[in-house]
Amino acid sequence: MKHTHTRIALALVLGAAAGLAGADPTPNVDQRQSNQEQRIQAGEQNGKLSNGEARALNARENTLQNREAADKADGKVTPAEHRQLRRETRRDSRAIARDKNNAVTSPK
Repeated sequence: MKHTHTRIALALVLGAAAGLAGADPTPNVDQRQSNQEQRIQAGEQNGKLSNGEARALNARENTLQNREAADKADGKVTPAEHRQLRRETRRDSRAIARDKNNAVTSPK
């Protein structure tokens, strides 16, 4: 009976570890990227972003996605890589806000 409980506990621990291994290591970064893409799209639609601004912001987002994919490629995102991704998402967010609130607009 004692060995059965030990085996069950071991199976639960291994199952939990396997579940965590498959988890996305950067869910907050992914959510911010999604939000920022929506902000860029909304800025294009309401005319607050010019075509050039939108193109440049989308290029920044693509660069961030490529960096994130490279960081995830080895299966582990290190704390330093995660800090860099968060720093870049904040930088991109500020660029979106700055471009949406400047005097340059899309012609209607």
